[in-house]
Amino acid sequence: MRVGVLTGGGDCPGLNAVIRAVVRKGTKEYGFDFVGFRDGWKGPLENVTMPLDIAAVRGILPRGGTILGSSRTNPIKVEGGIERIEQNMSDLGIDALVAIGGEDTLGVATRLAEHGLPVIGVPKTIDNDLNATDYTFGFDTAVTIATEAIDRLHTTAESHHRVLVIEVMGRHAGWIALHSGMAGGANVILIPEVPFDLDQVCGWVEQRFQQQYAPIICVAEGALPKDGDLMTKDATVDAFGHVKLAGIGDWLASVVEQRTGKESRAAVLGHIQRGGTPTAFDRVLATRFGLNAIDAVKDGDSGKMVALRGTDIVRVPLAEATGTLKTVPLARYEEAAAFFG
Repeated sequence: MRVGVLTGGGDCPGLNAVIRAVVRKGTKEYGFDFVGFRDGWKGPLENVTMPLDIAAVRGILPRGGTILGSSRTNPIKVEGGIERIEQNMSDLGIDALVAIGGEDTLGVATRLAEHGLPVIGVPKTIDNDLNATDYTFGFDTAVTIATEAIDRLHTTAESHHRVLVIEVMGRHAGWIALHSGMAGGANVILIPEVPFDLDQVCGWVEQRFQQQYAPIICVAEGALPKDGDLMTKDATVDAFGHVKLAGIGDWLASVVEQRTGKESRAAVLGHIQRGGTPTAFDRVLATRFGLNAIDAVKDGDSGKMVALRGTDIVRVPLAEATGTLKTVPLARYEEAAAFFG
């Protein structure tokens, strides 16, 4: 059997661990051959490949990013895109495809599965917003990086008696902000699921200063004030229709300083959150996903995504995983709110 592998969307710590697990087990235990598709869906769409064998995956476990490259290519938006992928896979003798990605990449995989292509999905996103799995790999690394940043901001905020706003990733879901904010002891956490009241935020800031401490505000990039709009970099959108978010941290710091008179600064983590070495948790989770994905290929169980349920890796329909986003429940946010102010 010949198996194609691709990684799509934003890069994420742990991608290489999945590739390594898929190739090593598939080669050693099942005798499969592998083809690496370069740069996400651009690979099978334009027939751009690279050799993928045990030698190619040696030493990549601790490396961030992806040896296959990635892109936000959307073949659904390309005329005849699905048919071109089908033809290219046929020409290469590909019997099954392992697609590693987030909501957009796996959304395409779902459409291909509906067309009868043998596809197995592996959930990847630092945002942890894919449905049907408890956690996605990359999330733990992003939270660890953001938490370390908050720890460091506490000391400089206290030294200068400033408000420090830290902006983290999270377009539609505030999982990174929630977890890193709680772990780092942020005094205010703002997420996309709950529009915030500026007067209330400023009240929490004032309360913190009254206690002789400097406040830390952790805000997700997709958070927005009540009766406000998303902060965008410009009007452009990517192939999946996403705008470029930017500016909520700087805007919030400016408004808080104007309203409270307290000096405020913003720190935007940006791509730092998804670069570099994956944590031990993400390495193990990504490896387990890869091992179980190639088992699904061996079993001919296509149209599925491997997922974490409790401590078990299970298979769920791709359509279930990509139908809706997994956002932060209000009850989880209310837990964190006990520490605001």
